[in-house]
Amino acid sequence: MNKEIFLCSICNINSGTCLEDCKFCSQSVRYKADIDRYKQKDIKLIKEEAINARDNGALGFCLVTADKGLNAKTLEFVCSVAKSVTEVAPELRLIACNGTATLEQLLTLKEAGVKAYNHNLETSEAFYPQICTTHPWSERYETCQNVNKAGLTLITGGIFGLGETQEDRESMLKSLASLNPTSVPINFYHHNEALELQPNPLKVDEALALVQLTRDSIPNAQRIMVAGGRELMFGDRQEEIFKHGANSIVIGNYLTTAGRVMSKDLDMLKKLSLKVATKV
Repeated sequence: MNKEIFLCSICNINSGTCLEDCKFCSQSVRYKADIDRYKQKDIKLIKEEAINARDNGALGFCLVTADKGLNAKTLEFVCSVAKSVTEVAPELRLIACNGTATLEQLLTLKEAGVKAYNHNLETSEAFYPQICTTHPWSERYETCQNVNKAGLTLITGGIFGLGETQEDRESMLKSLASLNPTSVPINFYHHNEALELQPNPLKVDEALALVQLTRDSIPNAQRIMVAGGRELMFGDRQEEIFKHGANSIVIGNYLTTAGRVMSKDLDMLKKLSLKVATKV
């Protein structure tokens, strides 16, 4: 078992404005899910979230926007937020998660202090048309390639429990491995009644096996992160993820769903004699 656990916190700096039709995502305006929607979160609030995340042991702080990809206005906002967060919490490693991005846009983020970029493949190339029709899987893969070209740390993963087959899961992991990511966030579908997909069919033991499969399939990744859906998927068995190859988790809330109180995750790690990583 890994003795140090990398903690990351997510900040939803733009919520519920996406025009895409990803069937797993409550941030799409198409499904009219009952979530908070706003164009730009107040930078004062973002800085407060960053300080709270740092004070609770987070090393990574991810700036997330809800759109297909970056445009000039969004890029300017993310860069402004990155610079503001760096002023109050320079210890945090800034991550951007803003959809599809060109090499030029990624280099601009890098200049603003962003260290890593997160863009998930979500599922296999073959299954992808079943969950999204408004943009192709190839755009996602190309963005990940651009991240590597830009010299940013690549963070890319996917979602389990969308109705995909085991073959799809293995295909996705093979594609992820080909990109040589530093960190692989795996999410477990958190159902919202407004969405078209059926609830996540996975059982806890199946989910734990998928955490292990991710670690085994991408052995060169420094971090296997269990992210969205952790609390709902694993319940009182969350601590078992670390025995199956996970060495990173998201603390605090997710994009549109609440996570555990940060102190409970810290207590869990203490109970397991797992240290919180203090450097990348």
